[in-house]
Amino acid sequence: MNTIFNAVTTPIQAQTRVDVFQEIFLVFLGLGTLVGVIVVAYTLYNAYKYRDTGSASDEDVPTLGELPTGGKGGKKLFLSFGLSAIIVISLVIWTYGMLLYVEDGPGEGPGEDAVEIDVTGEGFAWFFEYENGAESISTMNVPANTPIWITTTGGDVWHTFGIPELKVKSDAIPGEEDQTWFMADEPGETYEIKCFELCGDGHTQMTGQVNVMEEEEFDQWLEEEVSEDDEDGDEENGGENGGDEDGDEENGNETETGNETTNDDADNESGGEN
Repeated sequence: MNTIFNAVTTPIQAQTRVDVFQEIFLVFLGLGTLVGVIVVAYTLYNAYKYRDTGSASDEDVPTLGELPTGGKGGKKLFLSFGLSAIIVISLVIWTYGMLLYVEDGPGEGPGEDAVEIDVTGEGFAWFFEYENGAESISTMNVPANTPIWITTTGGDVWHTFGIPELKVKSDAIPGEEDQTWFMADEPGETYEIKCFELCGDGHTQMTGQVNVMEEEEFDQWLEEEVSEDDEDGDEENGGENGGDEDGDEENGNETETGNETTNDDADNESGGEN
């Protein structure tokens, strides 16, 4: 019972998507159990109260067409319907507010402390690009207890990015972008990424992994990843520049050889005239 009370009273800003859906489940389970116990108990009470004892007289038996009397003007019926309506309406409003939180996220958009990641589904693989330019394939590293905002799209056909254990699902459609969020609260945990859209022969192999890190560890990984990308880019540029230098040297050698050949021909012609 304390768990259900905590589910209702916990500040919504401190919750993950998993927390929200778990609390909705617990509240519905608690209220459903309470209503079920009351209905069954009241049914058993009336079955016992109005049981056939075999001692009823003819005066207690209603005649055909006789209208029932008593009931105190239907106050019990009105009270039960009124309480039921209040509970149901309150439950609908509370659930709608919780689902709006799931839809809009904490703060209704990426905040300063949020991490934004672009996700592209293409060729039965997931490609991730972070704010600082770091990239990874099929492995998403995220910090714990930090809102993660993802923007998904497709590079070839329709896909659907999903993390079942974190209650995350976002369409990845070519030419369109879909944004959603999630938050993981346990460093060291790993979660499986799946494609929820039948996208081709390799659909079942279109999986990945989410690694949850401490914030310091994530920042370090992000810096190292960017440094590696910069080094790879410098090596590629260096190789291209080296190729250009080799080409310049070859052109220079060819020019010198051509000039020497021309000078030799001119000397030979001069000697012939003499």
